[in-house]
Amino acid sequence: MKPYSELTRQELLELKSKLKAEYNDYQKRKLSLNMARGKPCTEQLNLSMGMMDVLSSDSDLTCEDGTDCRNYGVLDGIEEAKELMADMMEVRPDQVIIYGNSSLNVMYDTVARSMLSGVMGSTPWCKLDKVKFLCPVPGYDRHFAITEYFGIEMINVPMLPTGPDMDVVEKLVASDPAIKGIWCVPKYSNPQGISYSDETVRRFARLKPAAVDFRIYWDNAYTIHHLYDHDQDHLIEILAECKRAGNPDLAYKFASTSKISFPGSGISALAASQNNLVDIRAQMKVQTIGHDKVNQLRHVRFFGDIHGMMEHMRRHAEILRPKFEIVHNTLERELGGLGIGSWTNPKGGYFVSFDSLDGCAREIVSRCKKAGLILTGAGATYPYGKDPHDSNIRIAPSFPANSDLELAMQVFTCVVKLVSVNKYLTELDAAEGK
Repeated sequence: MKPYSELTRQELLELKSKLKAEYNDYQKRKLSLNMARGKPCTEQLNLSMGMMDVLSSDSDLTCEDGTDCRNYGVLDGIEEAKELMADMMEVRPDQVIIYGNSSLNVMYDTVARSMLSGVMGSTPWCKLDKVKFLCPVPGYDRHFAITEYFGIEMINVPMLPTGPDMDVVEKLVASDPAIKGIWCVPKYSNPQGISYSDETVRRFARLKPAAVDFRIYWDNAYTIHHLYDHDQDHLIEILAECKRAGNPDLAYKFASTSKISFPGSGISALAASQNNLVDIRAQMKVQTIGHDKVNQLRHVRFFGDIHGMMEHMRRHAEILRPKFEIVHNTLERELGGLGIGSWTNPKGGYFVSFDSLDGCAREIVSRCKKAGLILTGAGATYPYGKDPHDSNIRIAPSFPANSDLELAMQVFTCVVKLVSVNKYLTELDAAEGK
């Protein structure tokens, strides 16, 4: 098949008729398919069911240091959980605070603390005329929701194959003291699946912010979420790199087990410099007496150590890998060479990023919904829900059964082709003055 841009009007009209018939057939089938969110599927959740059995009423709920996990105390997490999460995050246990079930909650809390109390003695952001954040795009919609909720101005930064455009980041951070942070998903990024290059990480560590309270929000959500055993992306550890660069306090690093154990029932962690940790604990002492130590112990007993966790993630990969291959193979087979879209082929994470022709994403998502396929809303991967090109669509293949996923991708590619044909026909009409 020739690229659509090379088709004649008659060829486009014939193709439209064929695609419209295919689309109408999908509509008649009353489908109910969903690729909106990156949720683990039932088979993945079943992998962690043994966690329900590691603790019982007969279990010893005492830590190695004598802490009784049933009682109050231990503000920043039991030592065993710190060791487990530290190994996952590639840091030392003394750099880690263990939180509750969600790293998103920790990031919200971190921004809220900065708004109310400032960062390490700086002016609270709520007392400033303007606060800004840099947002690599396309990016994670829930990051943008946090900053929008607090009234923080968001500035788009283009993503490159190596990570955020560091020329843009360096210039903005150095020139504007109102810029207080940047959102980062540095490994298998949401939605593109990009892992930051070594140079990008080093340039982050060597930033020279105009604001003393500027922080990198390093959300390493997919740090061990590989799809392949022997083809994995590797990331320079940001906190060590910041220390080497003379910027030990520059970054907050976040992670959780949300997509490792049970979403909503996992444990989360923040890693940072000692100066940052002292500042954070001062607020935590007012906020809580400590998070769920029983759940922390449950995770430690179930996984044992990082090796047990990595083996667990290999079983996750065995379930996820065929799903990503279905997406990639269908896109290649149905859209390859047509010039109407491009997509990523990540080695890990939870998403595939698809870029349609400009001005087509919202219509594609809308038409898919009318055919029974729910996708992440067009524009969601940009601050304020505004994709300037109206082209990016996030594909989340994890949750549907493989047979449903194959059908969903057939619907998706049919709609992409139909909307693209309509766009070219409209452009021809405009060029011919019709």
